[in-house]
Amino acid sequence: MSREFELCPGRRIGGEQPCFIIAEIGQNHQGDLAIAKRMIRMAKDCGADCAKFQKSELEYKFNKKALERPYTSKHSWGRTYGEHKRHLEFSHDQYRELKKYAEEIGIFFTASGMDEMAVEFLHELDVPFFKVGSGDTNNFPYLEMTAKKGRPMVISSGMQSMNTMHQVYQIVKSINPNFCFLQCTSAYPLEPEDVNLRVITAYQSAFPDIPIGYSGHETGIAISVAAVAMGAKVVERHVTLDKTWKGSDHQASLEPNELVELVKAIRTVERAMGSPVKQVLPCEMACSEKLGKSVVAKMAIPEGAVLTLDMLTVKVGEPKGIPPEAIFDLVGRKVKKNIEEDETITDQAVEKHVKEVKC
Repeated sequence: MSREFELCPGRRIGGEQPCFIIAEIGQNHQGDLAIAKRMIRMAKDCGADCAKFQKSELEYKFNKKALERPYTSKHSWGRTYGEHKRHLEFSHDQYRELKKYAEEIGIFFTASGMDEMAVEFLHELDVPFFKVGSGDTNNFPYLEMTAKKGRPMVISSGMQSMNTMHQVYQIVKSINPNFCFLQCTSAYPLEPEDVNLRVITAYQSAFPDIPIGYSGHETGIAISVAAVAMGAKVVERHVTLDKTWKGSDHQASLEPNELVELVKAIRTVERAMGSPVKQVLPCEMACSEKLGKSVVAKMAIPEGAVLTLDMLTVKVGEPKGIPPEAIFDLVGRKVKKNIEEDETITDQAVEKHVKEVKC
């Protein structure tokens, strides 16, 4: 069982704690603060635990040539990639406003720090935990610096190998014990055959002392729900107000009605996971009384007869008698009274079975 820790104030993850659901707004806000607030409210209203953004200090995340690269995609917000990213990037003051708004409506707020300076700002902003995006998971200096801040960490693993994840574990674990891994495949949208949910099981085996979760870029909710059934303790999904909006992430995002269904389905699955102990439950008694079967006489059996298997059958009987799983135990036992054909066989009708004891 994975170790528990407090990811956000008053909210623990791991162990038997409920799945922590992150609504990844990212940059699906189109660079509009009002839309961003609408999306935070939507995440709250749909039942998510956290609204998450992506924060970059562009000159630290990209070099000059990357920012100057022409960007002619239909999703572009500018002539160059730098202009595009600047359109979508909120200022520090805007982030402070968004965090305050999230606190006012009662939902946790954080962001992926997409470079070391962004992490510094988010630390100053006092986010409850750091999200490490897949693109920085193999950025070991970044990981060390982030881990040393002492905040809990949620680390995605898209574009990484198991060998790299072992290295990530060793680096972070030696500094900060409060972190988890998310299975992730970095494709938008993600095809089912590339999801590889079994990696969740592999992570649970390789890293048994940390919670394991899932960050999904697929369409629909079924795969994310399956991840929870496999033990995912954190689920992150991109969200949008409209999949037709300009932007490469919208197609792989959930609209409000889908997010509502995801949250509802996850909570239903958690209830359904229940106990590993197999036993007859109180809720089954009505069905058992109505349809549960008993051992019945296949023929008339006289008093004193010794039972053989060909004298017995199994039917729904009235009254209830000896249960079917005890039929073989009846063989060799003596009947204490006449039993009619098709009559239920009860404990009172046969002698108790006593094993022979050899002296």
